[in-house]
Amino acid sequence: MDGIEPTALSLAPALVTILLAFATRQVLLSLLAGVLTASAVLLLQGATLLEANPLTAFFLPSLGSQDYAQILLVYMWCLGGLIGIWSRTGAAQHFAETVGLVVTKGPRSSLFFAWMMGCIFHQGGTTSTVLAGSTVKPVTDRHGVAHEELAYVVDSTASPVATVIPFNAWPAYVAGIVAGTTPLFPTTAAAFEFFLSSIVFNFYGVLAVLGTLLFSLNLLPWVGTRMNAARVRARTTGALDRPDAEPLQPPDGDDEAVRPAGYTPHVIDFLAPLAVLLGVAILPNLLWDLRFTNEAFVLALAVGIVVLAVRGFPLTEIQEGFMAGCRRVTVVAMILGLAVTLGDASEKLGTAAWVVTTVGDSIPPAGLPALLTLLCMGIAFSTGTSWGTYAVVFPVAMPLAYALNPDPVFVQICFGSVLGGAIYGDQCSPISDTTILSSMFTGCDLMDHVRTQLPLASAAGIAGIVLSTVAAAVVSA
Repeated sequence: MDGIEPTALSLAPALVTILLAFATRQVLLSLLAGVLTASAVLLLQGATLLEANPLTAFFLPSLGSQDYAQILLVYMWCLGGLIGIWSRTGAAQHFAETVGLVVTKGPRSSLFFAWMMGCIFHQGGTTSTVLAGSTVKPVTDRHGVAHEELAYVVDSTASPVATVIPFNAWPAYVAGIVAGTTPLFPTTAAAFEFFLSSIVFNFYGVLAVLGTLLFSLNLLPWVGTRMNAARVRARTTGALDRPDAEPLQPPDGDDEAVRPAGYTPHVIDFLAPLAVLLGVAILPNLLWDLRFTNEAFVLALAVGIVVLAVRGFPLTEIQEGFMAGCRRVTVVAMILGLAVTLGDASEKLGTAAWVVTTVGDSIPPAGLPALLTLLCMGIAFSTGTSWGTYAVVFPVAMPLAYALNPDPVFVQICFGSVLGGAIYGDQCSPISDTTILSSMFTGCDLMDHVRTQLPLASAAGIAGIVLSTVAAAVVSA
């Protein structure tokens, strides 16, 4: 149906998604309900049943697009498969333990090692927390690091690092949501580049990563009362948990970590594909202004398989590890598909156009980044998901920012505000998967982790709001 006039009803899909997410904590269900609501809005605006059919109007165009297929194949399957192979062979854990024995001498160096591992496993969410937490915990336990300290470092080097070091699925995911919402990024490729150029304005992400580094080196002047008490307790008594704590424990029987008898992992199993991934993704761009990000993931997977095959790891086990890794990202792929579909539905309904026309003139440009940050903080904290927050906020926030000030730098500041605000809320929420898994794989009590992390994350969040407001005021002056 062409020529749809944007009305207040165009907000209904986003509102239904947010409210249902608050009520049920079920992201997939909420996103699906949002898409179905978009079909109902089309009917109310005069579309026929055929035109409002959610399958043909929204799902098939979005999920059948080349952009979604590229994200699913390259970023989800290649990356998920490679991580599954690492888990199957024990390569990542072997690398961490081998390097850890060399570089760690006490609590400070072992926490720095944890920060470094979090940056290396910079895929965000489940992957980073599970890999970093499980591989580093034996090292930090040996040196008397409180579990609250380790949980904070692992959590703060998961999603925040994924938005600052962009060699993962996050830029592709966000690009798929925002592509075409403003003239600054008409295509997914342009949106991907815009993500990269906006990293410097993701103030919360940058401050969270740097603040965690200073924390690990014991150089942060203030860490909060509870975190300081945990640190003193561990150093003076050797107790890694509070006396009444109820530490979460990882599930038993993870078949991905079971490797064949007789195979000994080597650091090359981990380093070779990682070097290819970073080398192909970074060096051509630095030296010749060429980008081979897609090819980097494919080549890294191929090199990982070849190295293992040459070293005698059974091909059947390689396949099992690959399939297990792909299964791990199935839910992520479903969330991505529904998020992209909801974004396309909102675009068809003219949601952003209605918001810009209705409220655009009432918002001072300098205040928009702070408003977007606070909005994303609240949604992500309440729902426990940054990706779900992006799916709802980005398609409306970017056209609004462009309408208030089309300066690319201003839009970048707003872009970074959405990125950082959602990360803060996700990281601090007790119902977030990263919060729960960070606690689980570091052996920390969940609420002890939340209470000790919240002051540190909030300090970075407040600083990020101030910086984004100042930056927006300068650009808009």
